[in-house]
Amino acid sequence: MKKSFIPEGYRPVLDEYDTQRAIAYIKRTFQDEFASALDLKRVSAPLFVTEESGLNDNLNGYERPVSFDIPSVGTDAQVVHSLAKWKRLALKRYNFVTGNGLYTDMNAIRRDEELDNIHSIYVDQWDWEKIITRENRNLDYFKLIVRSIVKAICDTNDRLHVRYPQLRVDIDREVSFITTQELEDMYPDLSGSERENAYVKEHKTACIMQIGGALRSGKPHDGRAPDYDDWQLNGDILFWNDVLGRAFEISSMGIRVDAESLDRQLRISGCDDRRELPFHKMLLNDELPLTIGGGIGQSRLCMLMMGCAHIGEVQSSVWDAHTVEVCEKAGVKLL
Repeated sequence: MKKSFIPEGYRPVLDEYDTQRAIAYIKRTFQDEFASALDLKRVSAPLFVTEESGLNDNLNGYERPVSFDIPSVGTDAQVVHSLAKWKRLALKRYNFVTGNGLYTDMNAIRRDEELDNIHSIYVDQWDWEKIITRENRNLDYFKLIVRSIVKAICDTNDRLHVRYPQLRVDIDREVSFITTQELEDMYPDLSGSERENAYVKEHKTACIMQIGGALRSGKPHDGRAPDYDDWQLNGDILFWNDVLGRAFEISSMGIRVDAESLDRQLRISGCDDRRELPFHKMLLNDELPLTIGGGIGQSRLCMLMMGCAHIGEVQSSVWDAHTVEVCEKAGVKLL
């Protein structure tokens, strides 16, 4: 079981008031930089969806959604895990055109999350989705978008330094790309997370690509649902976190499945029953636009730029007794 810890000698740089102001500044600045870089328009998004819609994300397959009944509607609803599928449907419903896209503030509850310094049951992120051509369903285009996101992050960080000179977290603009198979070949005796730590410690800013399918060892690098990212065209953006001494994931993203890759990944994953869900039927019938999309953690981004040791310093959630005790002893205040 993962546990929270506070590094020896750590002290928050900002007091509670400036912490809240800095959080607001980062969120406001980044979403403007990001939306401009990718040509995205902000839209409103649901907090919950019906189970039969097939729009909720089952993540790694074992997480239980928070469910509740709605007597006046006569159905049950689930708090979203992510908006990976909803966004793609929204692009069609809102008549977006190729080259344009949307982003939204996504709030979720992941009740089965193991809590530690960077994981909370409350998830807040910018979810985004952009329509692309079939010609752009390749790794070169994927890398272009990754570099645009990293530039928006670095530009925001530079502006934050001007506003708060005492915050001096450096973020490397140069992105190193590597596939999960290349990582396994490089570090065959390490676990997936250990490989990421070893690689990102050396390269500082990295994109780990092609997550979801089994590697030559027979094991996947990490779990990935079969019905949103194309496992050959996806990746995670990670930065080296000096405060915690580890690789730090900010974004999971990818070029989305088309009919062919969805068919293949449902079969590999043993999820053929999803073919009868409305969303999946539309995908298999080529009725939805081809897209690229992902999520960018809002609290994670604030935590990185502000040099915080625990995600509870930048978001309000519910914590276990161990986390509360550890933070109190270290003088770290949880929001």
